[in-house]
Amino acid sequence: MGTLAYELHDQVAILTIQSPPANALSSNLLRDLSVKLDEVEADHTVKAIVIRGEGKFFSAGADIKEFTSFQHSSDYQSLSEEGQKLFDRMEGFSVPIIAAIHGAALGGGLELAMACHIRLVSETAKLGLPELNLGIIPGFAGTQRLPRYVGSAKAYELILSGEPITGTEAHALGLANHAVAEDRVFDEAMKLATKIAAKSKPTINHIMQLIPYAKTSQFSKGVKAEAIAFGEIFGSEDAKEGVKAFMEKRKPNFQDK
Repeated sequence: MGTLAYELHDQVAILTIQSPPANALSSNLLRDLSVKLDEVEADHTVKAIVIRGEGKFFSAGADIKEFTSFQHSSDYQSLSEEGQKLFDRMEGFSVPIIAAIHGAALGGGLELAMACHIRLVSETAKLGLPELNLGIIPGFAGTQRLPRYVGSAKAYELILSGEPITGTEAHALGLANHAVAEDRVFDEAMKLATKIAAKSKPTINHIMQLIPYAKTSQFSKGVKAEAIAFGEIFGSEDAKEGVKAFMEKRKPNFQDK
C-alpha cells in the first residue's frame, strides 16, 4: 500500500499522507510524492493541489528509525540531496501547492510544508525544526527556507532552541498564510484552492514561473552546504547518542563531539 492517497475534486488534486502514526517522512513517502507529482503534471485539468495528513498530524518529522539504518555519511548526504531535489521541484511546480497543516509539522514535515507555495495551519498546530535536540541538523533545506519566511534572527532561535511554535505564532511570523480552527483547516484550504482553480490555467502557470525569480542564487549554494553538513553530522558521536536517546525517550548526554 502507498503512503499517499490521490483524489481529484473538480480541478483540485488532493494528496493525503497516509503513513501512521506520525506520517513520518520516509524514503518511500518521498518516492510516492514524486510519482504523484508526475501524475498531476500529466493531468492538464489540475489547477491546484492540497496536501494534508491523515490522522493526528500533517507530518511529525522524518523517519528516524530508517535514518539510523544507513552506514556511511555519503548515504545521509544522498538522502538529504534527494529530499532537497524533490522539495525544489515542488517549489518550482507549475500549479500551486497548498499545505493544510493540523496537529504537527515538525522536522522533515515542516520542511515539506515550507516547500509548498501556501500554508494554512490550525491555531494549535505545532511547527518546528527540533533536529538539534537529537544531535543532528535539518537536511531537507530547512536551514535555507525557514529564514526566508521568518527572517534570520527568528530562524536562529527556532532551529538552535529546537522549540516548536503554534500555528497562531507561525501565522504572526509569516510562516503560515492563515491560522484557523483545527476542524476548519482542510475546508479553508479547499476554499482557497477552488478560488485559484477558477482562474485561467495559463495565467496560473505564468505566476508559478515568475515568483521563483525572487529566490537568490545563494539558495542553491546553501542547500548544497546543508546536504554536506547533514552527512558529516550523522557520523558524529553526539548524533548517535541523540538519536539513541530519542528512541529510548530520555534526555541525550552530549559530549560535544
